[in-house]
Amino acid sequence: MDTKVLSSGIRYTNLPEGYVRPESERPNLSEVSECENVPVIDLACDDRSLIVQQVADACKNYGFFQVINHEVPLETVERVLEVAKEFFNLPVEEKLKLYSDDPSKTMRLSTSFNIKKEKVHNWRDYLRLHCYPLDKYVPEWPSNPSTFKEFVSTYCSEVRGLGYRVLELISESLGLEKDYIKKVLGEQGQHMAVNFYPPCPEPELTYGLPGHTDPNALTILLQDLEVAGLQVLKDDKWVAVNPLPNAFVINIGDQLQALSNGRYKSVWHRAIVNAEKARMSVASFLCPNNDAMISPPKALTEDGSGAVYRDFTYAEYYSKFWSRNLDQEHCLELFKN
Repeated sequence: MDTKVLSSGIRYTNLPEGYVRPESERPNLSEVSECENVPVIDLACDDRSLIVQQVADACKNYGFFQVINHEVPLETVERVLEVAKEFFNLPVEEKLKLYSDDPSKTMRLSTSFNIKKEKVHNWRDYLRLHCYPLDKYVPEWPSNPSTFKEFVSTYCSEVRGLGYRVLELISESLGLEKDYIKKVLGEQGQHMAVNFYPPCPEPELTYGLPGHTDPNALTILLQDLEVAGLQVLKDDKWVAVNPLPNAFVINIGDQLQALSNGRYKSVWHRAIVNAEKARMSVASFLCPNNDAMISPPKALTEDGSGAVYRDFTYAEYYSKFWSRNLDQEHCLELFKN
């Protein structure tokens, strides 16, 4: 493959060899059924105690849920998808000006996951941005399309507000003060991955992203309504989570699994690809401050079980996460007591 990205306008008829998974690691798409009873939480419900209970059940049993009536304006959502599509439709030489395979860069277009480290590549291009504080990072964002900075920054602010509201519900669902988690995480970073999965000639041989958990605290995912692709691990089986109109998928990340002392599960999830259609998704990641000490509250260790994980800073965790392959064993395992 002579171009660095997949979104080059070339339509592949065969899957290039570097993307073919060994037989034991393939997605077995024929065995994947639809996720039944996906938790859908209506944030406009008047009964807060009911919402808190639903959040607790979803975090314990699924590790993710969808939210509706979330107060992020529909226009904001439509605009971010529209400008993301425009970006990936730009001429390849225009996009390649932003290309980098250095994970430490705060704005870059890249491909797969960690192209320098991995053995098998993933059928994905992505634009990764740092999004907080906006005045620090927006100047380095793409200026083409011309509306990119405006539409994406509005979206980032709205999604951050939603993330804070969800973290309060998660705090309460653990029996803690509603601002407890927010205080522990400190001034949170915010990153975004705009994912583009081109049509793939042989979807059963590869992934958009293989099974992984998110290393951060909370992920807010906007799915493509036209093309499904998200799958989660539930009771040791991969199941499909189909997109719901006007909803976000909320994923519990590794930091909340550690903070909840293992009560809540960081969800294993993966992205599969489609033979006919390109798929997009926009993932927003709320991340603890680098100095945040991740340690469960006393109230969650007093039942005699003790702390499941040793204390660590987010900076330590994040550097460990990026030093490995995405689909290795759970990074949290390395921090077990």
